Amino acid sequence: MNSNNFDYFQGSSLSDLFTQDVADASYAFILNYPATANWVTYPNTQKYLIQDGSDEASKTSYSKIFQNEPWKNLAVLGNLIPGILVSPAPKLLLEYWHEHLNSHTNIETLKESIYLDCLNDTGRFDKFITLFPFDCLKPEKHAVLPDTHYHLLSKATLGELGVPCPKYQTYNLDSVSIDDIELPEFPYLIKTSHGLSGEGTYIIQSQSDLDYCFAEIKKYAESRLLSTIIVSEFIKNVVNNYCVQFYISKTGDIQLIGVTNQIVTSEGNYIGGLIHYRENMSIFFDMIAAIGQYAHSKGYFGVIGFDVLQDRDGYLYVIDANFRVNGSTPLCLQRHTLLKVSKEVANYSTDYQIIGTLESTLKALKAELERKDFIILSAQEFVNYGKIHTEIYGIVTGETIEEMQHIEQNLKNKGLITVG
Repeated sequence: MNSNNFDYFQGSSLSDLFTQDVADASYAFILNYPATANWVTYPNTQKYLIQDGSDEASKTSYSKIFQNEPWKNLAVLGNLIPGILVSPAPKLLLEYWHEHLNSHTNIETLKESIYLDCLNDTGRFDKFITLFPFDCLKPEKHAVLPDTHYHLLSKATLGELGVPCPKYQTYNLDSVSIDDIELPEFPYLIKTSHGLSGEGTYIIQSQSDLDYCFAEIKKYAESRLLSTIIVSEFIKNVVNNYCVQFYISKTGDIQLIGVTNQIVTSEGNYIGGLIHYRENMSIFFDMIAAIGQYAHSKGYFGVIGFDVLQDRDGYLYVIDANFRVNGSTPLCLQRHTLLKVSKEVANYSTDYQIIGTLESTLKALKAELERKDFIILSAQEFVNYGKIHTEIYGIVTGETIEEMQHIEQNLKNKGLITVG
């Protein structure tokens, strides 16, 4: 593993990334996360606990788990690896991907009420690439051993990766009461071990923040959905928030996917990312080499994304590592497609919205879509106060930041707004 000789991945799909590692068996990609809500047929409530909301009112929705997020990854899946869906993507969206992203997807759609039983019993697929281990999927059906994957995905594993990270302490709530934990002075962070998309991360700057955090953690603990929490140092004077992504093969070879500047809410929830496709990633090479070597030693292969804060003195701190396809992976995979049309900058958001149907949206934004000024990764119609709206996970592009901002304004003039 030569940290001075990492090359960019040359393809544009997840199938292209994984192709080197899926020749030994028949693989498919389960495109959704597991969930714990009451409506879920196969909840992750036994072994591979996931924190996706502390009570029913705050659980991650069906539309995010089974529609918006899976469709976003389906857009860049390619046709070598079949994608497993519970909710079929709209026909118009599939046609748009085919025309504008050269996407020829291979899809298997199964009912939510039976899909994991079908996958356990099928002889068509030997292994499934997952974003997170599933309690109800046989261990031997996981492409990466589920115990290994779960360990890697834990925020408590950060200190094992061999990279600079904030000081933190891990606590097992089965052996220590949360009220007995000795806490540092404000500010600091408390994290659950396997929070989903920012859920379970609490920035503690006051007693009221702490009271809220403890109430949430106690709800998780009472529901037996949490056993480990992390109390972490708060990194001050942050000037950059990066997500660095790469692929580690079964043989330990590394390919660069890209680096984004992350956009998060004040609560720490991820809502998008900005990328400069020609940005030099060399400042992250030592971190990539260390994390890649650790992952390879554990038997992991696949996409890895790690979050890095840079303070005003230039110091870098890894604050999280996600051993899975990340939220902005589809944005990074547009690199070669967009550079061919001289677009070096792009911004991804999960919060675009426009009044009208998907069909009317495709017509209204036809010119921008054809020029790849705007790329749609996921789109879903909904009704609000009697009007049909379409919410979109999308990418705005440009040759420069200034041109991208000009395109964003033109799109806004056509009714495309961000609601985050």
